[in-house]
Amino acid sequence: MDGESQRKGGQSGLAARMMSVGGLTLLSRLAGFFRDVVMAAVLGAGPVADAFLVALRLPNHFRAIFAEGAFNAAFVPSYARVREQAGAAAAGVFADRVFTLLFASQLALLALALVFTPAVIRLLAPGFDHGGGRFALAVELTRITFPYLLLMTLVTLFSGMLNAIDRFAAAAAAPVLLNLSMIAALALAAFFPTAGHAAAWGVLIAGCLELLLVAGDARRAGLAVSFRRPRWDADVKRFFRALGPATVGSAGVQLALFADTILASFLSVGALSALYYADRLNQLPIGVIGIAAGTVLLPEMARRIAAEDEQGALDAQNRAIELTLALAMPFTVGFLVVPELIMRALFGRGAFTAADAAAAGATLRAYALGLIPFVLIRSLVATFFARGDTATPVKASLTAAALNVVLKIALVTTTGLAQVGLALATTVGAWVNVGLVTWFAVRAGLFSADTRLKRAIGKLALASALLAAALWIAEPLTGAIAYRWALRDEIALAALAGLGAIIYVPVLVAVFGRNWRTLLGLGRPAA
Repeated sequence: MDGESQRKGGQSGLAARMMSVGGLTLLSRLAGFFRDVVMAAVLGAGPVADAFLVALRLPNHFRAIFAEGAFNAAFVPSYARVREQAGAAAAGVFADRVFTLLFASQLALLALALVFTPAVIRLLAPGFDHGGGRFALAVELTRITFPYLLLMTLVTLFSGMLNAIDRFAAAAAAPVLLNLSMIAALALAAFFPTAGHAAAWGVLIAGCLELLLVAGDARRAGLAVSFRRPRWDADVKRFFRALGPATVGSAGVQLALFADTILASFLSVGALSALYYADRLNQLPIGVIGIAAGTVLLPEMARRIAAEDEQGALDAQNRAIELTLALAMPFTVGFLVVPELIMRALFGRGAFTAADAAAAGATLRAYALGLIPFVLIRSLVATFFARGDTATPVKASLTAAALNVVLKIALVTTTGLAQVGLALATTVGAWVNVGLVTWFAVRAGLFSADTRLKRAIGKLALASALLAAALWIAEPLTGAIAYRWALRDEIALAALAGLGAIIYVPVLVAVFGRNWRTLLGLGRPAA
């Protein structure tokens, strides 16, 4: 088989793996949707919800810095390179040494966090210290949820090892357990001091279940790890050289998210909840499409670059971006045109009021303006991470994070936009980040958009404009038709979703012609 045929076959396999990971992630996000429906009905958007969301955000912020962010970016290419060049045994020794160091550092961080939880909450949500009971409740719930960080860090280690050998299923399915665990815990909320306590214990139990799932799959694949005396060899040195800048970059991004929590704690009750529910919906395409693409693309590019197949790595990146855009555009359009209807239909029941839906809908529209850079960033930074260069993306992410924080403060304190201003600042930061990463990659000769990708972008923009016009015209009509029905918002949203599919799917097929099956991972590209 010649090089061109190998690249085409690899592109088809890449698309198939992306769709597989995306499908499992979609299952997780659907379970997450039902979890959020239950949370909205049980917790609502009041003080208990605000306290729990702070308790959930704290370990999640650190997880994004140390686990899924920096660690993943440094470990997966390093492990894939060692395995490709030195074999499975050498890769196992490398993983053992990293596991030992990782476990020890996370255990120390957990001990510090449990001791200094009140100080951390006072820093993270200073507005809670003004009475109302939210501060004390947030401290108590955080001490329950924070061990989740240690568990998820180990989950990330096993997931990275599995991804490096093209086993994506367990890692992609693991988050389903978080959602199911929280749903079960919230269903038993009457047996806990508050519904927030139930949700917090659901998080901790989920971490244990997720670790059992991925560790079991790793053991079946012959990838079990054990404690091993750390040794400062060349592979470990290279890993830490990549981990340092990646940690700084991830920390910069998370500082911007910390700013969300800090500023929102001074806003009216419910602002944090509006941010949460809007971000949860925004994270659906980011996780299903953007993160899935980056998860599959990173080890693929790392292997190709290690094998000196630079053109194959670039082709894989172009196809990942193409697929990401094709699948993300309908979400962008829907979140921009009918965000309040989406919020009413999905969450408007129980303790979640129409006013809550309006606030969350306005926040979702602000997030949607940045959805395209949100989903693209993982595919764009892959060209650097696959080469062990975690420093260059840090320059972009820190610049974007600094601008993001400045804008958050300005918009919240001077415009009266409240949490919508926070979301708008996040959107601006996302565009700056993607713009800088792309510029750095093009300047270094590590990325260029091929003719097929350029044509696809233009056609997808036209298809999205047609979809937006159709939804804008049809929304009042569907609302009027369903006005007298009990589930009018749900029916109207379902009708608009069906209309969108009727319009967008044929356009998608027309845009990609004979390659549309490959786009969805169903076949090989046309010759």
